[in-house]
Amino acid sequence: MNSNFQLHHGAMLLKYSGISFISGAVNHGFFSGERSLWTAAVGVLLFVLGAMMEHRLSDASDEPQANLLHTLVLGALLSVGLGFFTGGLQHFPDSPARSSWVVPLGFLISVVAMALNGAFRWKKSSTYYTVIGGVVVSLSSYGAWQWLEQHPEYLGTHAHGSSAAIDPSHHDASSGLTGMIVSRSVEISMNDSMRFAPDTLQIQAGETIRFVVRNDGKVPHELVLGTSNDIREHAEAMKKGVSDHHAHAGGISIDLKAGETGELVVHFPQEVVLEMACLVPGHYEAGMRGTVQVARSISTRQPKAAHDHSTHKH
Repeated sequence: MNSNFQLHHGAMLLKYSGISFISGAVNHGFFSGERSLWTAAVGVLLFVLGAMMEHRLSDASDEPQANLLHTLVLGALLSVGLGFFTGGLQHFPDSPARSSWVVPLGFLISVVAMALNGAFRWKKSSTYYTVIGGVVVSLSSYGAWQWLEQHPEYLGTHAHGSSAAIDPSHHDASSGLTGMIVSRSVEISMNDSMRFAPDTLQIQAGETIRFVVRNDGKVPHELVLGTSNDIREHAEAMKKGVSDHHAHAGGISIDLKAGETGELVVHFPQEVVLEMACLVPGHYEAGMRGTVQVARSISTRQPKAAHDHSTHKH
């Protein structure tokens, strides 16, 4: 055998990282025009380098036939390992804390997959490659995570104007001022586990709520309010790169950097079921969503007819 384990593994990482970068730039929606361009360019470069290495190593290919179970297990490991490795790299600016361990884990899983391939004999050099490569990838990932924490301006996010539904009955046309009487305040925290706390709210129609939103995570998050259809449609539009503005569900949104706290005042005029979501790329898909149930106010329900005693004779 003229080829070795580490060269094949390196070629595989380059080639499939390139494919993942290219597909990510296209399929995840061009959520940042400049970012999508360099992501695609890096993908093309990585793929070409990996393909060239693979072509040079092809003469040494003498892979034996594998049974179906072996092929399925190997394919699953490769998919998971490469998905973790390349996905973590692509979303590092969006979720650095998570990517700092996802990328090294993907590297190790892909090594295990290659070791089970059967076409390569594990040697001492393979052990050196795995240990050194794992240490380099782990340290690099940790360093990138710490650097991004110190430079939050490079964290991946998309800005949304903090706005609220306004009750026109409190608008003064002569001065341009808008006054709103807040019914109560509700505190909501956002964190890097891609969850809202609380994630379910009960509100009565007619209330004006002051949301005190706190980002307890280390990456930017946002709170967007809207109907489920509006939220899903906008999330899909962002993936496809057809959303050039961020008027989420009528503009009801607030975005916060790590450690920030902000307020969002919203008037709920009628009975409706709304969804709250974080549309930072990858966060909504990871489950960062909740429900706002706006029920009919007791005061708006039809009262019983009063009994008129004026015509009674006593």
